[in-house]
Amino acid sequence: MRFDLKVKNWRSYLPLWATFEGYRRVDIGPDLIAGLILGVITIPQAIAYAFLAGLPAQAGLYACLVPMVVYAMLGSSRHLVVGPVAVAALMVANAIGEYAPAYSNDYLGIATILSLQVGLFLWVLRLLQMGGVVNLLSHAVITGFVNAAALLIVVSQLHPFFGLTSTATENSPVARLEDLVSQLDNLNPAATAIGAGSIVCLLFFSYLLGPLLQRIWRDFPLDHPITKAGPIIAALLAGLTVWLLALEQQAVLTVGAIPGGLPGFQRPPFDLALWQDLAPVSALIAFVAYIESYSVGAMLATRERTRVNSHQELIALGAANVGAAFTGAYPVAGSFTRSSVNYSAGAHTQVSSLVCMGVIVLVLLFLTPLFERLPQSALAAIIIVSVLGLIDVVHVREQWRFHRSDVITQFATLVAVLMYNVEIGLIVGVLLSIAFLVRDSSRPYIAEVGRMPGTEQFKAISRYDVETVPHVAAVRIDESLYFANANQIENKLFKIIERRRGTKHLLLIFSAINRIDSSGLEMLYRVNDNLRGRGIRVHLADVKARPLRKLQQTEFITALSGRIYFTTDQAMQALAEID
Repeated sequence: MRFDLKVKNWRSYLPLWATFEGYRRVDIGPDLIAGLILGVITIPQAIAYAFLAGLPAQAGLYACLVPMVVYAMLGSSRHLVVGPVAVAALMVANAIGEYAPAYSNDYLGIATILSLQVGLFLWVLRLLQMGGVVNLLSHAVITGFVNAAALLIVVSQLHPFFGLTSTATENSPVARLEDLVSQLDNLNPAATAIGAGSIVCLLFFSYLLGPLLQRIWRDFPLDHPITKAGPIIAALLAGLTVWLLALEQQAVLTVGAIPGGLPGFQRPPFDLALWQDLAPVSALIAFVAYIESYSVGAMLATRERTRVNSHQELIALGAANVGAAFTGAYPVAGSFTRSSVNYSAGAHTQVSSLVCMGVIVLVLLFLTPLFERLPQSALAAIIIVSVLGLIDVVHVREQWRFHRSDVITQFATLVAVLMYNVEIGLIVGVLLSIAFLVRDSSRPYIAEVGRMPGTEQFKAISRYDVETVPHVAAVRIDESLYFANANQIENKLFKIIERRRGTKHLLLIFSAINRIDSSGLEMLYRVNDNLRGRGIRVHLADVKARPLRKLQQTEFITALSGRIYFTTDQAMQALAEID
């Protein structure tokens, strides 16, 4: 492992510079429109996610300022929008709920420490050149985690949706649901009606408005940005309802006063014990935030036939979280919803994010009083509808037929997150994925092959009508040779030899072998020595460059009783003529 600190081209670390150099007049309009739409949609979501994280409303808006600008400057994706997201907010809320009582209930201080540590962890990953860490979490683990997180978020929002305050002594979903059921007789009818109305509004914009407008205008796109305007419309209608009907007098909980103005510089508090306690949580938040952001950025880049730089994303996302830490915000990540809106609204470059940030600035400077009467039940509805769209259960049946281990991993991750917490759930999912991987690779597929008539291709004799040579056993090993499968492969090779009487040559086809460890090497020595004693020579074919280099660094090449052939075809032609 080595550190990569050399800067070959400073411009490559500042993608926004290249954007400005090639910026055209035709880019201004689309970026301006997309940024305005994005800003309007972001405001209610940012406030809602701040409440989800257990923080004041302004913390969500602050998370849309410096982080958004920093990512626009440093990020390799032109459409990814960084800011508050539901999953990160849930993880922050769990950390705050666990550690705030022991540390003077400093909610915001804990949030800023988490944000700073997340940024530092991401930078460490970049120094270690670990941008490929996105591959460590399988699709099954991510799906199980997201499904569980979405359910946890929905449960956490049921109390404010019904106008209730949670009195549960535990933070588990079961305890919350039990507490909710015990309070149903005291639910607030006005708050519940506003929440239900907000859900209807959100669902109308998401699923009905597009098809309705398409009937009027046949070419109207179903993913038009107006179909994403549900959150701001629901928020405005809910706030207007509270104001017109004076519902605050009926105990409808609202956002309350939001401090106007821009955030000042705030240094995260330093308490060594607190930093040590938060470090594992921050590492997981960094891990999840990076995977979520990279996945969204890569998806959008594919549509544009471009690529995102995984190492640059670590730098940009790390810097965005550091910026959030010093401006009174909390950990941020790439938002799937807002990034998709940004793309579908026609944004050309990162400038749309700067315009969005400008809209947030105007709100903080002049328009915060408009959101004081925004009811918490409407915010709960916005969160519930947003996260329900993340749940994926449609493909479970197909995945069960295709690869059952993935469904088991997905379900185990979901259950562990719901029963324990996010951290344990992810750890369970990763360990189970690794266990299934080791199990599958420890039972490799080994095929005895023969020639397809009239060709140079070799296929399994169990599936195809092929030509074989009586005294040559040609065997293809479809797995790398390592400690978990070396003995299995050795046993299967000897069974093939025992079944084939009169075999004088064993040809091992290495076309699928990418790696050989010391256990695999020792197995090759044993097979070679054992068969030599029986008068059977061992040959290799189709050996890839890397395994061949490794073998050449050992004494196995000289100890090999047979030869190494370039291709299986050459080997079979030569061995067919040798008695």
